[in-house]
Amino acid sequence: MAKSSTQYLCSECGWSGGKWFGRCPECGQWGTVEEFHEARPSSRTRAAKITMTETGAATRGSGGARGGMTSDGSGTGGGIGTVRTSRTSAVHVPDSLITPITDVDDHDVDRIGTGFEEFDRVLGGGIVPGSVVLVAGEPGIGKSTLLLETAGRVAAGIDGNNSERTASGSAGNTGTTNLTDLTGKVLYVSGEESTAQVRMHAGRIGAVNENLLLSSTTDLATVLGLLEQVNPRLAIVDSAQTITSQDVDGIAGGSTQVREVASALIDVAKSRGIPVLLVGHVTKDGSIAGPRTLEHLVDVVCQFEGDPQTALRMLRAVKNRFGPTDEVGCFDMSGEGIDEVTNPGALFLSDAGDSDAPGGTEGTCVTFTVDGHRSLPIEVQALVTNSVLPTPRRATNGIDSNRLAMLVAVLYRHGKVPLLTNDLYISTIAGGLAKEPSCDLAVAAALASAAFHAPIPRDWAAIGEISLTGQVRPVPRLEYRLREAARLGFTHVVVPKRRRGAKPIAVDGITVIEVDSLPRALRALGVERK
Repeated sequence: MAKSSTQYLCSECGWSGGKWFGRCPECGQWGTVEEFHEARPSSRTRAAKITMTETGAATRGSGGARGGMTSDGSGTGGGIGTVRTSRTSAVHVPDSLITPITDVDDHDVDRIGTGFEEFDRVLGGGIVPGSVVLVAGEPGIGKSTLLLETAGRVAAGIDGNNSERTASGSAGNTGTTNLTDLTGKVLYVSGEESTAQVRMHAGRIGAVNENLLLSSTTDLATVLGLLEQVNPRLAIVDSAQTITSQDVDGIAGGSTQVREVASALIDVAKSRGIPVLLVGHVTKDGSIAGPRTLEHLVDVVCQFEGDPQTALRMLRAVKNRFGPTDEVGCFDMSGEGIDEVTNPGALFLSDAGDSDAPGGTEGTCVTFTVDGHRSLPIEVQALVTNSVLPTPRRATNGIDSNRLAMLVAVLYRHGKVPLLTNDLYISTIAGGLAKEPSCDLAVAAALASAAFHAPIPRDWAAIGEISLTGQVRPVPRLEYRLREAARLGFTHVVVPKRRRGAKPIAVDGITVIEVDSLPRALRALGVERK
């Protein structure tokens, strides 16, 4: 019978030891050290003991040739010792398993389109055959909806450009990567819902297709059997924390079970060339549940995030072995499913002020942030009222409250904008985040515009970081922001003054106004005190 040794493992950093700690001695997190039992095959242990015993006897018998042995069994003298300290003995490796890197073909792998251009962008161009992608997010954020609609589109033969594949089966998986002759089926394994519930969900979002196969199970052996039997073009497991293996101890979602499930799925994906999409749960602090080694095992880790009270969803790659990790995809969640937002510019901008105030609306200013390779417009809205409270109220949405407090002080000291005794309400549009330092100038301009009742023109924008001394500091990747502003129809952008010796940035259709201080920026935007 196999022996088991009790060990303690940290689910945050993967530290293991023979003693329990309330606080992990490696990463310092509290309550992350859990007990697990790891079985060791008794045959290997017995064979290792026999090998070591025979080796030690042989060494003692030829002590003169190899330097001899002392009374306590240690070697005396030179020569090569033969006592093994490891239970695993070396095996002969055939030459066919060793390949010079110069003999490996350097070619582009034919990726599988997900049916979403935004999803393909985050993955680096599509799903690589044989890869394992982990999609994590908070409960109810839309992970299952995204992957179920992805399964329906792949089963229907829709690539990232919404065009049909010319052939059934694995037409999109040709060339040297098509080594396993994958079928055109898509396997969706749910450990949280029954097949009837998944069918109801798929019918609501329009993901019903005869090539989409459903299975409801929580047994790892059954999942592996389905993968070998169906040999699908794409497999989705929802979720990794619900699948359990009978070969290891532990409850579903525990460190041992999650590691075993992930390792088994990765082995099948690599050996058979089947891409697997895994759904991962997150903890209350937003990190992926289970051992940290889960993120190291998979090829791609995607974070699906957003405010549940808004329809905006953002998909970003935290880890990607086959593409960049600074890409972000935008999606719009609705009752009929999830739609990609290829042009998020209109999503983050309001339509107010077109008819009532053609020149703009007081208390609003537009800035541009950079997320990955994409520049996003963010509209900042501010409301300034007289306070009747002993302590004025500061309400923010999408903006760091500590950053707002600093900007209010800088506006009072260097911009001559008295806001210390006013109630301030400041927010962004459609759940956008203006927490990047480059949004400081737009926040300050919106506050000054609301305080002085001076609207900023709709085709003007402000980009820049404000220091405590009232200086407007440069921001990275300014050219990306200006190009997006020109594409959306902005004509004037107030930006920080370029550093000495830096090349001027010229974008067609944009008048760039460089400033070096907050008072000059407010004067250029027309929101200074008259």
